[in-house]
Amino acid sequence: MSILIVSLDTTIVNVALPAIHRSLHGSFSGLQWTIDAYTLVLASLLMLAGSTADRIGRKRVFQVGLAVFSLASLLCALAPSLGALVAARVLQAIGGSMLNPVAMSIIRNVFEDAQERAQAIGVWAGVVGISMVLGPVVGGALVDSGGWRWVFLVNVPIGILALLLTALLVPESRAPHPRRRDPVGQAIVMTMLFSLTYSIIEGPRAGWDSPGIVALFALAVACLATLVPYELRRPEPLIDPRFFRSPPFAGASATAVLAFAVLGGFLFLNTIYLQDARGLSPLEAGLYTSPMALGWLIFGPLSGRLVGKLGPRPSLLVAGVAITTGAALLTAITPYTAPGYLFAAYAAVGLGLGLVNPPITNAAVSGMPSAQAGVASAVASTSRLVGVTLGVAVCGAIAGGATTAAIGPGFAAASHPAWWLMTAFGVAILALGAVTTTERAKASAARALA
Repeated sequence: MSILIVSLDTTIVNVALPAIHRSLHGSFSGLQWTIDAYTLVLASLLMLAGSTADRIGRKRVFQVGLAVFSLASLLCALAPSLGALVAARVLQAIGGSMLNPVAMSIIRNVFEDAQERAQAIGVWAGVVGISMVLGPVVGGALVDSGGWRWVFLVNVPIGILALLLTALLVPESRAPHPRRRDPVGQAIVMTMLFSLTYSIIEGPRAGWDSPGIVALFALAVACLATLVPYELRRPEPLIDPRFFRSPPFAGASATAVLAFAVLGGFLFLNTIYLQDARGLSPLEAGLYTSPMALGWLIFGPLSGRLVGKLGPRPSLLVAGVAITTGAALLTAITPYTAPGYLFAAYAAVGLGLGLVNPPITNAAVSGMPSAQAGVASAVASTSRLVGVTLGVAVCGAIAGGATTAAIGPGFAAASHPAWWLMTAFGVAILALGAVTTTERAKASAARALA
């Protein structure tokens, strides 16, 4: 139930963006912040929430997360302005950071039998695919029938029910040896991600050469330059830079950023294109994007089986080809592009995203010591969220900047450069899959870990 509301929130909110724009009269950059305020904070706090739950109790943190997420969803629905909505989205992300990583820890603790645990994790992960299918359609129906505020109100009863069930059914658990706190590392990561995202989103409006934007880019670089040596000196770092000496791990992290940048850009651009450039209703727009969601739902589980039998290489290579093909098809869209053409492109993107997800986690944790597998998986999850954040920021900056003039029939042509960028991301995913899954790369990973 927790992953249902967190995953639904991404696709549902994207469908509601044009209605939010008309209702609250926000700028194009304001629409970007409606998505990125959530994913940015979520990415920044994911590992902190997981380690806190290990220390003070997973059930307790999970319940706090459900309560905060439900309250924030209500505040989102009541927001009188775009600024208030973005602030409520930040609070929503704080609650959301306590849900998915902690839920996985609870599952690992409750199901001691390996086979039962695998089945439980399969059910948990399958909800992601279900939410991808339901999100655009349910979101469109809610916006059409009751308005955009209902896409947030729908979270409240689900969150309250999950909170009650957790109190009744979930046992408390803690890690016997939780990781130490790393507040300085946490602050550096948050500052780096915020300054980079803010400068990309606000750059078109303020000017890329304006002192404020240049200073924020410089701050992001300085944070990265500070983070690596600082974390290398800590016995239990928030992010261990030594992990990235392993080509499979580094490649999986980079692939996660690229693939989920495509997802973030795809959902953001298509929502505006289908509703404002083509004139579709929110429900019609949600139905149009269902081939992408179905591709993810069908090929995600197939990719998991394929990775188990043949390793990550086949899934990553096919995913790179599919994402490249789908994004390249969308570089030629107009307000009058045939629906069949769009469906083919959407299905190709969904196929690629479905295939790429299982090998990301597999490649991230394969070859890692078992004691570090949880941290490695958390880094992979954070990479996904960073990818979504940067995808919305970069593709939005390319397609529309901070002006509202691009929102309309001309948005189709304005989005072409962003689709070319996503095509390049697909090519990069293909290259990373080819380079980081060879026997030589695996041997290099073993040497790095040693």
